[in-house]
Amino acid sequence: MNDQTSAAPAALTELSFTVSGRVARPCAAVYEAVADPEQLSAYFTTGGARGRLEPGADITWDFADFPGAFPVTVVEAALPHRLVIEWGAAPGASDADSTRVVFEFESLDDDTRTLVTITETSWRATAEGAKAAFGNCEGWTGMLAALKVWLEHGIKLREGFYR
Repeated sequence: MNDQTSAAPAALTELSFTVSGRVARPCAAVYEAVADPEQLSAYFTTGGARGRLEPGADITWDFADFPGAFPVTVVEAALPHRLVIEWGAAPGASDADSTRVVFEFESLDDDTRTLVTITETSWRATAEGAKAAFGNCEGWTGMLAALKVWLEHGIKLREGFYR
């Protein structure tokens, strides 16, 4: 018999997710492909991005699959290793009506490759929150795939995908 008492699991109060992938380019180049609106528009924001990801910039992202410009607020920009943004959540999916997205860029193999990790937090532990979080998880996974083929091969993976 086990003498240790097992604690009841903590109640789930917030949902978050993390996705990651490796890109065969130096850390600074991968960071730049996320921060620069021209590059981001080429491979990810199918409706266009406006404003560089840096604190105080006026930034919007537009997507063909979710038309309408989304305002983006940069909380932190630490070139070339970390970007933190906040942007609107689906109505009722987050207590603050926004979520926080952290991009981390880790140099690998003498800076010939970069591990990109994206974590989004602040989703309510509800059916609405889960649906919105799963949708955004899909979007960030697609973004990583598009980022990889853009930087490694110059291919616009999402071009024509949503229209």
